[in-house]
Amino acid sequence: MKTQFQGTTVVAVSRGGRVAVAGDGQVTMGNAVLKHTAKKIRRLYEGRVVAGFAGSTADAFTLFEKFEAKLSEFRGNLRRAAVELAKDWRTDRVLRRLEALMVVTDGSDLMLLSGNGDVVEPDDGVIGIGSGGSFALAAARALLIHTELPAGDIAREAVRVASEICVFTNANIVSEEIESP
Repeated sequence: MKTQFQGTTVVAVSRGGRVAVAGDGQVTMGNAVLKHTAKKIRRLYEGRVVAGFAGSTADAFTLFEKFEAKLSEFRGNLRRAAVELAKDWRTDRVLRRLEALMVVTDGSDLMLLSGNGDVVEPDDGVIGIGSGGSFALAAARALLIHTELPAGDIAREAVRVASEICVFTNANIVSEEIESP
């Protein structure tokens, strides 16, 4: 029987020429918290791309490596690298078994990538993934409408709100921001 790992909330928010990606630090197996300070947000491609993951940790590391290779292959073209990774992820025998979602941004484009071959760009500049992703998404959308807070503050606050609702999410938040080139 496969052990189920749960516990991630990642949200990405675009506002004012900046995109912020924030994630919690909790890793859970069954009903036990294994780690409080996991870093689910990474800078890739010489710091020009920010990526966040939800799902199995080993799978996420594999996807980060594959995505970085695609970014190099396509000289930093985020859209092309995302589409090519999604195609490989869906069709490759080994990759299609990976259980994760990714959020990627270069400050201009913001996308969600999945093993089903999805490359989704949000209409409103907000993406939430993981066990608390829906809670963080709702909080971020409300903050975008009702405040003038910058993207980074909204992303961190959205994950904090999710941590108060989702038992697989904590308030140990890591975030990265990137400006539109």
